[in-house]
Amino acid sequence: MTETQVLVINADRPDINHPLAIGTEPEMFKLAQHNYKSGEWPFPVRLVKPGTKVRSDAAYLASMKIDSKQGECEDVRAIRQAHKHGKHTLRELADSTAIELNRVKDLVHKYSLPLTNDYWRAEKYNNPDEVIAYQTLARLCQRIDAPEFSIRQASISNGIVNGYYISRVPKV
Repeated sequence: MTETQVLVINADRPDINHPLAIGTEPEMFKLAQHNYKSGEWPFPVRLVKPGTKVRSDAAYLASMKIDSKQGECEDVRAIRQAHKHGKHTLRELADSTAIELNRVKDLVHKYSLPLTNDYWRAEKYNNPDEVIAYQTLARLCQRIDAPEFSIRQASISNGIVNGYYISRVPKV
């Protein structure tokens, strides 16, 4: 059985052509620990196999960053979990998940996450400054003179009812 040969290199300035030491992995691990603790090597070191393409720590850490889609899925999962545990407002969700409030708002809107504490909003089609907001669907129906079914359907499909864009907005 052959032992794996490794190189000990400076992690701050990785250069595989000028290793600090060469040997078997267990020996080099012990040597690196001893020299680092004794102060002989006052810099972090890395054990690498010969022939490995070595990158700087900054490039290595950048390659480990989570892609935005995966991070978004994890955030949505955390928001749903917090909602299941009784957090129903956006502020409560942001506090319990340690996600920024604006990010929680965006994700709740983007994925239409079900929050029980929300309100109905109607925005005039040709005048976005005219906004009507009510806590109940019945009051909104009376105000814009439209049936409940039409408003519910429009809120799902981002449709227009009687000249108003209809949406449900999570309460902050």
